[in-house]
Amino acid sequence: MSESTHYRKPGRLTRSLMNPAVELLMRLGISVWGSRILEVRGRTSGEPRRTPVNLLRVDGRDYLVSPRGEGQWVRNVRADGGRLALLLGAHRDERIARELPDGERPPILRAYLKKWKMEVGVFFDGVTADSSDEELLRIAPDHPVFLLSEPTP
Repeated sequence: MSESTHYRKPGRLTRSLMNPAVELLMRLGISVWGSRILEVRGRTSGEPRRTPVNLLRVDGRDYLVSPRGEGQWVRNVRADGGRLALLLGAHRDERIARELPDGERPPILRAYLKKWKMEVGVFFDGVTADSSDEELLRIAPDHPVFLLSEPTP
C-alpha cells in the first residue's frame, strides 16, 4: 500500500451544494450511477462519519476508489480494520474493505475513470481511461482503492 498523503479538498460548491444534494437523493433511496453514502467510524471520535462515494462494480466485485486521494474517509476505513457500511435509503449494506496495493490498482482506476470521468477526471492529473498502464501505475499511489467483501459471521 501507498505511503502517499496526497489529498485534494472539496471546493465550496461541492461541500455546500453538490454533496448535500447527492446525500439527500441517497437518503430517499435514489442512487446516481451506483452512488452510496459511506458510513465509517471516526478514528478519533468513534462517531459515525458519512460521505457520498461512487460504488464501482468490476467483474462482479465491488470497489471504492478515492479520487481525491487520502481523505478522512480513507483514513477512517484503514483505522477501523476496513469495516464500513454503504447506505441507500433505509438499506444498510455492511462490508469489509481491503486496500489494494498500488500495482493492482490500474485496471480498477481505468474502470473508475471510464465510468465517472466527467465527475472526477480533474483529480487524476490528465490521466484518463485511455492512458497507458504505466501512467495509471504512476498515479496509483495517490488514489486509494478498496475491494469490498461481505463480513464473515
